[in-house]
Amino acid sequence: MNSKKETYLFDFDGTLVDSMPYFVGLMLRILDENNIKYESDIVKIITPLGYAGTARYFRTLGIDASVDDLMEKMQEYAKEAYTYKIVEKPGVTDTLKELKKRGAGLNILTASPHSALNPCLKRLGLYEMFDNVWSCDDFGTTKADPEIYREAARRIGINANEVIFVDDNVNAVKTAKEGGMISYGIYDDSSRDFINQMKEVSDRYLKSFDELL
Repeated sequence: MNSKKETYLFDFDGTLVDSMPYFVGLMLRILDENNIKYESDIVKIITPLGYAGTARYFRTLGIDASVDDLMEKMQEYAKEAYTYKIVEKPGVTDTLKELKKRGAGLNILTASPHSALNPCLKRLGLYEMFDNVWSCDDFGTTKADPEIYREAARRIGINANEVIFVDDNVNAVKTAKEGGMISYGIYDDSSRDFINQMKEVSDRYLKSFDELL
């Protein structure tokens, strides 16, 4: 084993927890309620944007509502699922425990707001494992911006190229690489149509979370 301690920055939705069906469902519900047409790759586009970024994007598609009103609706739809229903992806707890035992630094950077993120992590017994639990809201930008990855590394106290970023979204993996991080793509059902693209942009592709060991 390498004596140098590894530092990880994990996505949340679709990487640590099996939440993408809920996330996709609530976002598409809002579009459907407003009779907005959208392309088949909508999920790939909105996943790195966070609630605020997605709200702004939805307005460009023609929804006549403020960003604040859209975000309030998203959080209302998400609250029950994240607080009570969403479960971890297979192998997550055991893998995180082993990484922690080896001295790895564990951090989260997600597009989800703390109102969804924190209750879910605490219910699953995962919250205390992480050194930092960040939402894009804490940075005032989205995972579509390479600077968020550089700033996350600065806050951890190391260089971006010393951080292993793990995400199931091809756009986020690509952007994290542009931000200087080592980027691992990981499989999720929601991104199965982009596996080949993910393998092209990833430093390593994981079929399951326990492959980190």
